[in-house]
Amino acid sequence: MVAYTYFEDFVVGAAFETPAVTVTAADIIEFATKFDPQPMHTDPAAAESITGGLIASGWHTASLTMKLLITGRQYTPAPGTLGLGFDKLRWLKPVRPGDTLRLRLTVLATRESTSKPGWGIITNRFVTVNQHDEPVQEMESSAIVPKRVG
Repeated sequence: MVAYTYFEDFVVGAAFETPAVTVTAADIIEFATKFDPQPMHTDPAAAESITGGLIASGWHTASLTMKLLITGRQYTPAPGTLGLGFDKLRWLKPVRPGDTLRLRLTVLATRESTSKPGWGIITNRFVTVNQHDEPVQEMESSAIVPKRVG
């Protein structure tokens, strides 16, 4: 049984890091073919002259970040938690075939919802790093999370 995290359980400054996922050339090409069909993401030969080799779409990196968040199992918000959006999304370094990514999450802020009693809003900082601990993506994201009943 999953031990869910309710609004009261989120503490400003709390942090965790997920296990890693390795990105392959096939992953990059498959994602980009469907969602971001630019040659630096889909054509290794063309990518050589554009970006010095194949690179993942930033949206692929963002999707992998979400996967790491959900499958990392250290972040288990209670059912009903909904994302409210993100701010300050930055792609800092290209993700290339063979890169291994991890997510570092830090709780930046918590506040009770003024419009929805029984709920609170959390703001997190996401830093996705590669195998060299170099940040490849940074963003802040807020979510509305239920409070514990009772």
